Amino acid sequence: MSDVLSLVIKFYNDEYSDSLLYAELAKVEKDEKIKEEFLRLARIEAKHAKFWLSFLERRGITPNKPKVKRWTIHILKLMRKILGPGVVASLLEMGENSAIQKYFKFLTEHSQEFSPDEMEKLKEIILEELEHEKFFYESKRRFHVENVRDFVLGMNDGLVEILGAVTGLSAVYPYSPRLVGISGLIVGVAGALSMAIGALISVRSQRQVSEAIRERTKVLFKVSPERAVKEVYEKLIEGGLPEEIAQEVSVKLKGKEEALIKLLVHEEEQNELRAALYTGLAYLVGVAFPVTPYFFARSSLTALPISVMLAGLALSVVATSVALISGISIKKKVAEMVVTGLGAAFLSYLFGHLMESVFNVSGL
Repeated sequence: MSDVLSLVIKFYNDEYSDSLLYAELAKVEKDEKIKEEFLRLARIEAKHAKFWLSFLERRGITPNKPKVKRWTIHILKLMRKILGPGVVASLLEMGENSAIQKYFKFLTEHSQEFSPDEMEKLKEIILEELEHEKFFYESKRRFHVENVRDFVLGMNDGLVEILGAVTGLSAVYPYSPRLVGISGLIVGVAGALSMAIGALISVRSQRQVSEAIRERTKVLFKVSPERAVKEVYEKLIEGGLPEEIAQEVSVKLKGKEEALIKLLVHEEEQNELRAALYTGLAYLVGVAFPVTPYFFARSSLTALPISVMLAGLALSVVATSVALISGISIKKKVAEMVVTGLGAAFLSYLFGHLMESVFNVSGL
Protein backbone atom coordinates (compact mmCIF):
# COMPACT_ATOMS: atom_id res chain seq x y z
CA MET A 1 0.00 0.00 0.00
CA SER A 2 1.29 3.46 -0.93
CA ASP A 3 2.16 6.10 1.65
CA VAL A 4 -0.67 8.26 0.31
CA LEU A 5 -3.32 5.61 0.94
CA SER A 6 -1.88 4.86 4.39
CA LEU A 7 -2.18 8.54 5.22
CA VAL A 8 -5.78 8.63 3.97
CA ILE A 9 -6.64 5.64 6.17
CA LYS A 10 -5.29 7.60 9.13
CA PHE A 11 -7.43 10.59 8.12
CA TYR A 12 -10.47 8.32 7.97
CA ASN A 13 -9.74 6.84 11.40
CA ASP A 14 -9.21 10.29 12.94
CA GLU A 15 -12.42 11.76 11.53
CA TYR A 16 -14.46 8.73 12.57
CA SER A 17 -13.03 8.90 16.10
CA ASP A 18 -13.60 12.65 16.31
CA SER A 19 -17.21 12.18 15.29
CA LEU A 20 -17.80 9.79 18.19
CA LEU A 21 -15.79 12.02 20.52
CA TYR A 22 -17.98 15.08 19.87
CA ALA A 23 -21.13 12.97 20.19
CA GLU A 24 -19.97 11.66 23.59
CA LEU A 25 -19.02 15.15 24.79
CA ALA A 26 -22.47 16.39 23.77
CA LYS A 27 -24.08 13.81 26.06
CA VAL A 28 -22.41 15.24 29.18
CA GLU A 29 -22.34 18.92 28.21
CA LYS A 30 -24.65 21.15 30.28
CA ASP A 31 -24.14 24.34 28.30
CA GLU A 32 -26.85 24.17 25.60
CA LYS A 33 -24.92 26.28 23.08
CA ILE A 34 -21.82 24.12 23.31
CA LYS A 35 -23.92 20.93 23.33
CA GLU A 36 -25.61 21.91 20.06
CA GLU A 37 -22.25 22.76 18.55
CA PHE A 38 -20.75 19.43 19.59
CA LEU A 39 -23.64 17.61 17.91
CA ARG A 40 -23.17 19.68 14.77
CA LEU A 41 -19.44 18.95 14.78
CA ALA A 42 -20.16 15.23 15.22
CA ARG A 43 -22.29 15.27 12.08
CA ILE A 44 -19.67 17.18 10.09
CA GLU A 45 -16.82 14.92 11.19
CA ALA A 46 -18.93 11.90 10.19
CA LYS A 47 -19.34 13.48 6.76
CA HIS A 48 -15.56 13.97 6.54
CA ALA A 49 -15.00 10.32 7.49
CA LYS A 50 -17.43 9.28 4.76
CA PHE A 51 -15.46 11.33 2.22
CA TRP A 52 -12.19 9.60 3.08
CA LEU A 53 -13.91 6.20 3.08
CA SER A 54 -15.28 6.80 -0.43
CA PHE A 55 -11.83 8.04 -1.51
CA LEU A 56 -10.36 4.70 -0.45
CA GLU A 57 -13.17 2.57 -1.88
CA ARG A 58 -12.77 4.23 -5.31
CA ARG A 59 -9.19 2.96 -5.25
CA GLY A 60 -10.14 -0.57 -4.24
CA ILE A 61 -9.33 -0.23 -0.54
CA THR A 62 -11.75 -1.25 2.19
CA PRO A 63 -10.30 -0.16 5.54
CA ASN A 64 -11.02 -1.86 8.82
CA LYS A 65 -13.55 -0.25 11.11
CA PRO A 66 -11.68 2.34 13.19
CA LYS A 67 -10.92 1.54 16.81
CA VAL A 68 -12.43 4.17 19.06
CA LYS A 69 -10.05 5.61 21.64
CA ARG A 70 -12.36 5.26 24.62
CA TRP A 71 -9.69 6.41 27.03
CA THR A 72 -9.40 9.71 25.10
CA ILE A 73 -13.13 10.24 25.59
CA HIS A 74 -12.91 9.40 29.30
CA ILE A 75 -9.97 11.78 29.79
CA LEU A 76 -11.83 14.65 28.10
CA LYS A 77 -15.00 13.98 30.08
CA LEU A 78 -12.98 13.99 33.31
CA MET A 79 -11.23 17.23 32.32
CA ARG A 80 -14.61 18.76 31.49
CA LYS A 81 -15.92 17.95 34.97
CA ILE A 82 -12.80 19.13 36.80
CA LEU A 83 -11.60 22.08 34.72
CA GLY A 84 -14.73 23.18 32.85
CA PRO A 85 -15.70 23.46 29.17
CA GLY A 86 -13.20 26.19 28.37
CA VAL A 87 -10.14 24.03 28.97
CA VAL A 88 -11.60 21.23 26.85
CA ALA A 89 -12.32 23.75 24.10
CA SER A 90 -8.71 24.92 24.28
CA LEU A 91 -7.38 21.37 23.87
CA LEU A 92 -9.81 20.52 21.08
CA GLU A 93 -8.73 23.66 19.23
CA MET A 94 -5.20 22.28 19.08
CA GLY A 95 -6.53 19.13 17.43
CA GLU A 96 -8.49 21.11 14.85
CA ASN A 97 -5.42 23.21 14.02
CA SER A 98 -3.39 20.03 13.58
CA ALA A 99 -6.01 18.60 11.18
CA ILE A 100 -6.02 21.81 9.13
CA GLN A 101 -2.23 21.72 8.73
CA LYS A 102 -2.22 18.02 7.79
CA TYR A 103 -5.00 18.40 5.23
CA PHE A 104 -3.44 21.47 3.65
CA LYS A 105 -0.07 19.74 3.37
CA PHE A 106 -1.73 16.67 1.88
CA LEU A 107 -3.64 18.81 -0.61
CA THR A 108 -0.56 20.70 -1.80
CA GLU A 109 1.80 17.72 -1.95
CA HIS A 110 -0.57 15.13 -3.45
CA SER A 111 -2.96 17.17 -5.59
CA GLN A 112 -2.36 14.78 -8.50
CA GLU A 113 -4.07 12.02 -6.50
CA PHE A 114 -7.43 13.83 -6.54
CA SER A 115 -10.13 14.10 -9.14
CA PRO A 116 -11.50 17.66 -9.64
CA ASP A 117 -14.59 16.75 -7.60
CA GLU A 118 -12.48 15.28 -4.76
CA MET A 119 -10.28 18.37 -4.80
CA GLU A 120 -13.27 20.64 -4.24
CA LYS A 121 -14.63 18.45 -1.46
CA LEU A 122 -11.29 18.45 0.35
CA LYS A 123 -11.13 22.25 0.12
CA GLU A 124 -14.63 22.31 1.62
CA ILE A 125 -13.45 20.04 4.45
CA ILE A 126 -10.53 22.37 5.20
CA LEU A 127 -12.91 25.33 5.35
CA GLU A 128 -15.17 23.44 7.76
CA GLU A 129 -12.17 22.58 9.94
CA LEU A 130 -11.30 26.28 10.01
CA GLU A 131 -14.84 27.00 11.21
CA HIS A 132 -14.40 24.40 13.96
CA GLU A 133 -11.23 26.14 15.11
CA LYS A 134 -13.06 29.46 15.14
CA PHE A 135 -15.80 28.01 17.37
CA PHE A 136 -13.27 26.66 19.87
CA TYR A 137 -11.41 29.97 19.89
CA GLU A 138 -14.64 31.81 20.68
CA SER A 139 -15.46 29.25 23.39
CA LYS A 140 -12.08 29.88 24.99
CA ARG A 141 -12.77 33.60 25.08
CA ARG A 142 -16.24 33.02 26.49
CA PHE A 143 -14.96 30.89 29.37
CA HIS A 144 -11.85 32.98 30.02
CA VAL A 145 -9.27 30.31 29.26
CA GLU A 146 -6.76 32.54 27.55
CA ASN A 147 -4.47 31.62 30.45
CA VAL A 148 -4.54 27.84 29.87
CA ARG A 149 -1.20 27.97 28.10
CA ASP A 150 0.17 30.06 30.99
CA PHE A 151 -1.12 27.46 33.45
CA VAL A 152 0.59 24.58 31.63
CA LEU A 153 3.86 26.51 31.28
CA GLY A 154 3.69 27.73 34.89
CA MET A 155 3.11 24.23 36.21
CA ASN A 156 5.93 22.89 34.07
CA ASP A 157 8.28 25.64 35.28
CA GLY A 158 7.42 25.01 38.93
CA LEU A 159 7.80 21.27 38.58
CA VAL A 160 11.11 21.30 36.69
CA GLU A 161 12.73 24.11 38.67
CA ILE A 162 11.86 22.77 42.12
CA LEU A 163 12.65 19.20 41.09
CA GLY A 164 16.10 20.47 40.15
CA ALA A 165 16.40 22.32 43.46
CA VAL A 166 15.41 19.41 45.75
CA THR A 167 17.48 16.98 43.68
CA GLY A 168 20.58 19.12 44.12
CA LEU A 169 19.85 19.65 47.82
CA SER A 170 19.40 15.89 48.30
CA ALA A 171 23.05 15.42 47.37
CA VAL A 172 24.04 18.10 49.88
CA TYR A 173 21.71 17.04 52.75
CA PRO A 174 21.16 13.28 52.30
CA TYR A 175 20.01 12.81 55.92
CA SER A 176 17.84 15.92 56.28
CA PRO A 177 14.78 15.33 54.08
CA ARG A 178 12.60 17.88 55.86
CA LEU A 179 15.26 20.53 55.42
CA VAL A 180 15.30 19.74 51.71
CA GLY A 181 11.49 19.78 51.56
CA ILE A 182 11.19 23.07 53.46
CA SER A 183 13.92 24.63 51.33
CA GLY A 184 12.18 23.48 48.15
CA LEU A 185 8.85 24.78 49.42
CA ILE A 186 10.32 28.18 50.31
CA VAL A 187 11.95 28.45 46.89
CA GLY A 188 8.70 27.28 45.29
CA VAL A 189 6.53 29.87 47.04
CA ALA A 190 9.05 32.59 46.20
CA GLY A 191 9.07 31.39 42.59
CA ALA A 192 5.26 31.35 42.45
CA LEU A 193 5.08 34.91 43.75
CA SER A 194 7.77 35.98 41.31
CA MET A 195 5.97 34.33 38.38
CA ALA A 196 2.61 35.80 39.42
CA ILE A 197 4.03 39.31 39.81
CA GLY A 198 5.85 38.95 36.49
CA ALA A 199 2.62 37.94 34.74
CA LEU A 200 0.74 40.80 36.40
CA ILE A 201 3.31 43.40 35.35
CA SER A 202 3.67 41.95 31.85
CA VAL A 203 -0.05 41.93 31.04
CA ARG A 204 -0.65 45.31 32.70
CA SER A 205 2.28 46.84 30.79
CA GLN A 206 0.89 45.51 27.51
CA ARG A 207 -2.48 47.04 28.32
CA GLN A 208 -0.92 50.37 29.30
CA VAL A 209 1.06 50.48 26.06
CA SER A 210 -2.10 49.74 24.06
CA GLU A 211 -4.04 52.41 25.93
CA ALA A 212 -1.27 54.96 25.36
CA ILE A 213 -1.25 54.21 21.62
CA ARG A 214 -5.04 54.42 21.57
CA GLU A 215 -5.03 57.87 23.22
CA ARG A 216 -2.28 59.06 20.90
CA THR A 217 -4.29 57.86 17.89
CA LYS A 218 -7.41 59.67 19.15
CA VAL A 219 -5.45 62.91 19.55
CA LEU A 220 -3.86 62.48 16.14
CA PHE A 221 -7.27 61.84 14.57
CA LYS A 222 -8.74 64.98 16.13
CA VAL A 223 -5.76 67.19 15.24
CA SER A 224 -4.91 65.79 11.82
CA PRO A 225 -7.17 63.11 10.28
CA GLU A 226 -4.93 63.13 7.20
CA ARG A 227 -1.92 62.10 9.29
CA ALA A 228 -3.94 59.32 10.95
CA VAL A 229 -4.96 58.01 7.54
CA LYS A 230 -1.32 58.15 6.44
CA GLU A 231 -0.31 55.97 9.39
CA VAL A 232 -2.97 53.44 8.42
CA TYR A 233 -1.59 53.47 4.88
CA GLU A 234 1.96 52.88 6.16
CA LYS A 235 0.79 50.03 8.42
CA LEU A 236 -1.00 48.35 5.52
CA ILE A 237 2.12 48.65 3.38
CA GLU A 238 4.20 47.11 6.18
CA GLY A 239 1.73 44.23 6.20
CA GLY A 240 2.51 43.50 2.55
CA LEU A 241 -0.60 45.00 0.96
CA PRO A 242 -0.06 46.47 -2.56
CA GLU A 243 0.23 50.27 -2.58
CA GLU A 244 -2.90 50.90 -4.64
CA ILE A 245 -5.07 48.72 -2.38
CA ALA A 246 -3.53 50.23 0.78
CA GLN A 247 -4.27 53.71 -0.59
CA GLU A 248 -7.87 52.81 -1.41
CA VAL A 249 -8.52 51.22 2.01
CA SER A 250 -6.93 54.08 3.97
CA VAL A 251 -8.97 56.68 2.08
CA LYS A 252 -12.21 54.77 2.72
CA LEU A 253 -11.39 54.62 6.43
CA LYS A 254 -11.02 58.37 6.66
CA GLY A 255 -13.63 59.69 9.08
CA LYS A 256 -14.10 56.33 10.79
CA GLU A 257 -12.22 56.92 14.01
CA GLU A 258 -13.02 53.68 15.87
CA ALA A 259 -12.21 51.53 12.86
CA LEU A 260 -8.87 53.29 12.49
CA ILE A 261 -8.03 52.84 16.17
CA LYS A 262 -8.86 49.11 16.08
CA LEU A 263 -6.64 48.73 13.03
CA LEU A 264 -3.71 50.58 14.59
CA VAL A 265 -4.03 49.39 18.21
CA HIS A 266 -3.90 45.79 19.42
CA GLU A 267 -6.82 45.11 21.74
CA GLU A 268 -5.44 43.57 24.94
CA GLU A 269 -8.17 41.33 26.38
CA GLN A 270 -6.22 39.35 28.98
CA ASN A 271 -6.98 40.22 32.59
CA GLU A 272 -3.75 40.81 34.53
CA LEU A 273 -5.13 39.62 37.88
CA ARG A 274 -6.42 36.41 36.35
CA ALA A 275 -3.11 35.89 34.53
CA ALA A 276 -1.21 36.34 37.81
CA LEU A 277 -3.53 33.95 39.67
CA TYR A 278 -3.31 31.25 36.98
CA THR A 279 0.47 31.50 36.72
CA GLY A 280 1.12 31.54 40.47
CA LEU A 281 -1.26 28.67 41.28
CA ALA A 282 0.07 26.62 38.36
CA TYR A 283 3.61 27.07 39.64
CA LEU A 284 2.55 25.89 43.12
CA VAL A 285 0.83 22.83 41.64
CA GLY A 286 4.09 21.99 39.90
CA VAL A 287 6.02 22.51 43.15
CA ALA A 288 3.82 20.04 45.07
CA PHE A 289 4.91 16.97 43.09
CA PRO A 290 8.67 16.99 43.76
CA VAL A 291 8.49 18.51 47.28
CA THR A 292 5.85 16.37 49.02
CA PRO A 293 7.90 13.12 49.47
CA TYR A 294 10.55 14.95 51.52
CA PHE A 295 8.09 15.59 54.34
CA PHE A 296 7.40 11.86 54.81
CA ALA A 297 10.66 10.06 53.99
CA ARG A 298 13.37 9.20 56.52
CA SER A 299 16.19 10.34 54.26
CA SER A 300 16.59 12.57 51.24
CA LEU A 301 17.93 9.67 49.20
CA THR A 302 14.72 7.73 49.95
CA ALA A 303 12.53 10.68 48.97
CA LEU A 304 14.52 11.46 45.82
CA PRO A 305 13.35 8.54 43.62
CA ILE A 306 9.74 9.09 44.74
CA SER A 307 10.06 12.78 43.93
CA VAL A 308 11.49 12.01 40.50
CA MET A 309 8.76 9.43 39.87
CA LEU A 310 5.94 11.84 40.80
CA ALA A 311 7.50 14.60 38.68
CA GLY A 312 7.92 12.23 35.74
CA LEU A 313 4.33 11.05 36.12
CA ALA A 314 3.01 14.63 36.20
CA LEU A 315 5.06 15.57 33.13
CA SER A 316 3.82 12.43 31.34
CA VAL A 317 0.16 13.19 32.09
CA VAL A 318 0.46 16.76 30.80
CA ALA A 319 2.37 15.62 27.72
CA THR A 320 -0.10 12.80 27.01
CA SER A 321 -3.12 15.10 27.32
CA VAL A 322 -1.62 17.61 24.90
CA ALA A 323 -0.53 14.89 22.47
CA LEU A 324 -3.90 13.11 22.48
CA ILE A 325 -5.80 16.21 21.48
CA SER A 326 -3.24 17.86 19.22
CA GLY A 327 -2.75 14.73 17.14
CA ILE A 328 1.02 14.47 17.65
CA SER A 329 3.00 11.43 18.78
CA ILE A 330 2.40 10.63 22.46
CA LYS A 331 5.78 8.95 22.76
CA LYS A 332 7.63 11.92 21.29
CA LYS A 333 5.82 14.49 23.44
CA VAL A 334 6.22 12.46 26.64
CA ALA A 335 9.88 11.82 25.85
CA GLU A 336 10.46 15.50 25.13
CA MET A 337 8.97 16.76 28.40
CA VAL A 338 10.21 13.95 30.66
CA VAL A 339 13.76 13.83 29.30
CA THR A 340 14.24 17.59 29.50
CA GLY A 341 12.69 17.82 32.97
CA LEU A 342 14.50 14.85 34.52
CA GLY A 343 17.68 15.71 32.64
CA ALA A 344 17.73 19.10 34.35
CA ALA A 345 17.20 17.36 37.71
CA PHE A 346 20.10 14.98 37.05
CA LEU A 347 22.44 17.87 36.25
CA SER A 348 21.28 19.60 39.46
CA TYR A 349 22.08 16.47 41.44
CA LEU A 350 25.60 16.37 39.99
CA PHE A 351 26.05 20.04 40.81
CA GLY A 352 24.83 19.39 44.36
CA HIS A 353 27.41 16.62 44.74
CA LEU A 354 30.08 19.00 43.48
CA MET A 355 29.11 21.65 46.01
CA GLU A 356 29.02 19.09 48.83
CA SER A 357 32.49 17.86 47.87
CA VAL A 358 33.95 21.35 47.64
CA PHE A 359 32.40 22.87 50.78
CA ASN A 360 31.60 19.70 52.81
CA VAL A 361 28.21 21.21 53.69
CA SER A 362 26.70 18.02 55.09
CA GLY A 363 29.59 17.76 57.55
CA LEU A 364 29.08 21.22 58.99
